[in-house]
Amino acid sequence: MKLILAIVSHDDANGVIRALTHDGFSVTKLATTGGFLMAGNTTIILGVEDNRVDEAIDIIKKKSRSRKQAIPTITEPGLSFRASMPVEVNVGGATLFVLDIDRFEKI
Repeated sequence: MKLILAIVSHDDANGVIRALTHDGFSVTKLATTGGFLMAGNTTIILGVEDNRVDEAIDIIKKKSRSRKQAIPTITEPGLSFRASMPVEVNVGGATLFVLDIDRFEKI
């Protein structure tokens, strides 16, 4: 058995969860915040039999999309702050961790 931790964009989370549960996966959803943009993410936790790991990953890939977002930058000349040209960055997609599970019990 494997434990998959999938960190997905808040915008994609409902679609990912819906698709996973539709295909028989049990999921736990945690609201999390990313460090780079301090934007809302969702961490999805699911226990998966070894033979279904690739299936779960494929679903997450299909339902998580990367997108571009403009973020403002701030310069600090002296004591005053002023906005400068926004920078475009890629956001979204998914970050996955697949971990081995030594023991699993449902109580």
